[in-house]
Amino acid sequence: MSRRTTLIALLIAGLIAAALGVYAGHRATEPKTPADNAVAAFYGSKLPDANGTPLDLAAFRGQAVVINFWAPWCGPCVEEMPELSALAQEQKAKVKFVGIGIDTAANIQTFLNKVPVTYPIAVAGFGGTELGRQFGNEVGGLPFTVILNAHGEITFRKMGRVHAEELRDALQRT
Repeated sequence: MSRRTTLIALLIAGLIAAALGVYAGHRATEPKTPADNAVAAFYGSKLPDANGTPLDLAAFRGQAVVINFWAPWCGPCVEEMPELSALAQEQKAKVKFVGIGIDTAANIQTFLNKVPVTYPIAVAGFGGTELGRQFGNEVGGLPFTVILNAHGEITFRKMGRVHAEELRDALQRT
């Protein structure tokens, strides 16, 4: 083989290897399941709190997090808030909590003035039910609670009122 033919063959082999590397890298980082899509959507969200201050949900990456979808007009949501708030204080060294409010900022702010909460509350509006659906809440009901472990894997999901004891048990397994 001539030197020129060898160079061309090496160049083509290098281009093929580079293309395969780019493809493999893309495949390795793209979400693989609907749950992966939900986790990516969660970490990729920046939602305002009730005062309009942006809350970057990427800040929860790398740690266990309890995500609670709720609304001030939802009776079971209101019932569980004090318990969730107390548990968030109890577990603050091990796990983070975040509430995803499905209502307007004004309604959420009014609620929080009456019922103080110890963890961040993001205002997702009524569109926040879509994120809940991505996590497996097919009916869009509230409350809906999800736990992600530090690797971003869903370890717990519950539709309906959640109790501190069942969350403690789920967090021990996370």
